[in-house]
Amino acid sequence: MKVFQEYVAAVVLSFVLIAVGGCASEPKQESSGEYLDDAVITTKVKAAIFNEPSLKASEIKVVTYKGAVQLSGFVGSAAARDKAVEVAKTVKGVKSVSNDMQLK
Repeated sequence: MKVFQEYVAAVVLSFVLIAVGGCASEPKQESSGEYLDDAVITTKVKAAIFNEPSLKASEIKVVTYKGAVQLSGFVGSAAARDKAVEVAKTVKGVKSVSNDMQLK
């Protein structure tokens, strides 16, 4: 019976080590925690842009990777483009904002 328990413990330990190792981040890959943080930042930036009356949120796409936010899509004016960048920078957790938006 003791041998069986040791076998089961070894198998469980192996699965835990494999699972934990899968969460380690690499230079080009996010960990699970970083991915969730980026998802929260993206949601907050989208909400902030949506709540800004001078912007059409449906035309601005937001992508976040390791705290760096990329804004893309189309805006009606340079002022709207600048406002979207300004709004995104105010969101907690945003490290940088890349402006890839185009004027209509």
